[in-house]
Amino acid sequence: MPDFTLRQMGYFKAVAEAGSISAAANLLHVSPTALSAAITELERILGSQLLIRRKAHGVSLTPTGSFVYNRAAELLDLADEMQLSAASGGARLKGPLVIGCYFSLAPRILPALLEGFGAIHPDVDVVFVESSQDEIQRRLMAGELDVAIVYDVDLGAGLISAELYDTSGQVLLPAAHRLADRETVTLAELADDPLVLLDSTPSSQYTLSLFRDASVDPTIRYRVADYELARSLVGRNMGYSIIVQVPAARVSVEGRTFLVKPITPAVRPVSVKVVWPRGVRLSDRAKAMIDFAVSVYRPDDIGGRVAR
Repeated sequence: MPDFTLRQMGYFKAVAEAGSISAAANLLHVSPTALSAAITELERILGSQLLIRRKAHGVSLTPTGSFVYNRAAELLDLADEMQLSAASGGARLKGPLVIGCYFSLAPRILPALLEGFGAIHPDVDVVFVESSQDEIQRRLMAGELDVAIVYDVDLGAGLISAELYDTSGQVLLPAAHRLADRETVTLAELADDPLVLLDSTPSSQYTLSLFRDASVDPTIRYRVADYELARSLVGRNMGYSIIVQVPAARVSVEGRTFLVKPITPAVRPVSVKVVWPRGVRLSDRAKAMIDFAVSVYRPDDIGGRVAR
């Protein structure tokens, strides 16, 4: 039986994250003197110095302190998990779950996940964050997200992933485009047409890589950050675009129709994945969300997959 308490571990974790005893004391609503005494007692119990205290410069972790901090985070997460699920004997999941999602994937992915997962696990409080893929990865590695859904493009080495589905780029054309009657189009046929580029990593990287693979130099007319704006510009016959997530309705928010055409020859697909940090103990809630996400998709006839 260990001599330290969860409260001491919680205090130590708070100080390590806040960077100073006074800042952590304010967050925990305890006195700095009591907090410092608790850390000193924890160091005595463990027989090692955990913090280097520098007057007016906060604290820094010793090598042992870094080791204990990582273990303390796991221990406290496990304790929280036990407290949340004990009432049901572990049969009912309960507590918070934070999901990150690349913003252009969110309209296609999140509704089905939130509805389906919520029906199975009504006591899990799911919160989602939409952002750029770089920001999603940063927040995931910082511990601000439990899991995230992203494209398999330039993913960090510190991530583990499970594949949800593959999808491929297709061309979004105005309804009155000269190639409107074609079943498929080539990128070379569009080289001189104005391209509306969704200019957000990794969408822009993938789109431009398709042109490089085809040895085509596109004529970029507009760079936009919003998926709906790209569709609206195409709907107004102001250019074409390359999309990966194919909309069910071929109409812009302004009510203008557009066309979706496969690219020939077939282009390289890109995977959509659910990811989480390597070496991090997942909560039962996060594990359940990963399993649900992997199981909820099936192939359809417009490219990629759609939720069941």
